[in-house]
Amino acid sequence: MSVKSFAAKLFAKKIARDIKKWANRPFDTQEKVFRNLIKKAKHTQFGKDHDFINIKSYQDFAERVPVRDYEALRPYVDRVVDGASDILWPGKPLYFAKTSGTTSGAKYIPITKESMPTHINNARNAILCYVAETGKADFVDRKMIFLQGSPELTDKNGVNLGRLSGIVAHYVPAYLQKNRMPSWETNCIEDWEQKVESIIDETLTEDMGIISGIPPWVQMYFERIVERTGKSIQEVFPNFNLFIFGGVSFDPYKGVLQKLIGKEVPQIELYPASEGFFAFQDTQTEEGMLLQLNSGIFYEFVKADDFFNENPTRISLKDVVLDINYVILVSTTAGLWSYNIGDTVKFVSTSPYRVIVSGRIKHFISAFGEHVIGKEVDQAIEKAISITGDLIQEFTVAPQVSPESGLPYHEWFIEFKETPKDIEQLRKEIDKNLQIQNVYYQDLIKGKILQPLKISSISTNGFNDYMKSIGKLGGQNKLPRLSNDRKIADALQNYLA
Repeated sequence: MSVKSFAAKLFAKKIARDIKKWANRPFDTQEKVFRNLIKKAKHTQFGKDHDFINIKSYQDFAERVPVRDYEALRPYVDRVVDGASDILWPGKPLYFAKTSGTTSGAKYIPITKESMPTHINNARNAILCYVAETGKADFVDRKMIFLQGSPELTDKNGVNLGRLSGIVAHYVPAYLQKNRMPSWETNCIEDWEQKVESIIDETLTEDMGIISGIPPWVQMYFERIVERTGKSIQEVFPNFNLFIFGGVSFDPYKGVLQKLIGKEVPQIELYPASEGFFAFQDTQTEEGMLLQLNSGIFYEFVKADDFFNENPTRISLKDVVLDINYVILVSTTAGLWSYNIGDTVKFVSTSPYRVIVSGRIKHFISAFGEHVIGKEVDQAIEKAISITGDLIQEFTVAPQVSPESGLPYHEWFIEFKETPKDIEQLRKEIDKNLQIQNVYYQDLIKGKILQPLKISSISTNGFNDYMKSIGKLGGQNKLPRLSNDRKIADALQNYLA
């Protein structure tokens, strides 16, 4: 055992104990975070506008601070971007994380000196929890690859601007710098396909221990390696023993990735976003990710089914229940207040509080009141391919409200890794599993309002070609799993097999 791996085990035990302390005191932990947020921000412009000085309880806060998304918070954010101080949080932010918005164009999410460490520490702690639980730490002596955006930053009125993953790249600890890949120069390549080829050039002969990234882009990296070498990933990287991912559900990619790798590899799921690092998988034996209650983030929740009502009920952590689809709201040390990040979560445990990401509140299908969400389609296809044995590359779903003939239906656009063995059986299995999960969808099928779903096959690399055509290939860009309109579906007609 090396000195580095021995030290990692000792440090991991300490971190695991610290996490357990606050995880076992969830309400006290969140109350402390809440009071600190109010205290720190009461003299900001936002704090003055919302009477923070007289907020004594969560009820006071909920009465004064409405739920906002980026567009609603934008008048404040724009002032911060223009260079003003003490608007949403004391002083100026350290960074703006630039993300793509659907209605707002580019979004500039502030990251402050108080919020920045939580992004770094939680990513580190996820790995340390794995070490503490399993006793495995030999990967710290091997190479680690993190597929991420460019670390190059630009200036925005005196504040550094970049993608979150690129910003985080500036904070890799010194003791990991020699292990970290790819090189700085390769990470700065903007063209994703060129970047993947350069990453392969640098890593192909290395002793890789950890590989991390969004599943579809890791899959592309693996596929290129297999094409070049004719070998499985296990043969190329025999000591690859930990896969870290986030951003999208792993389940639909599981079959293809396992085939490419050639063996099962332990996984750690993360839930990072520009707005904060919200959760990570803290154990290999339980479902879900541990909600980070001690990271300067105060959480609120609204039932997804009620979210678009005129006055939906907001609740704090103590009132959540299991297996309800909630919209997650956050107030943070970056100056976001009752902010709707757009995600929905379900609690799978309340002791400690663990969540799964169930989808996006704006990414659903409810053309006929069915309200199908991301987690339902992920599970439907994952269960179906576990029966049929089919391997898929990517998929998305949209309603077909006005077909040329027959009843409306859900159209599933699927790119297959290999020609499906029996596409009709696959179609039936997906539809059956979706009906099991969603009673509203089932009622519409049985009531002859909808016909069962249909599958449209996408040509090889069709989804990558589509993402390239809209300038969103690679990096942290993700294909929406669900759309309630035909915008993506109509564009995909150009990529049908």
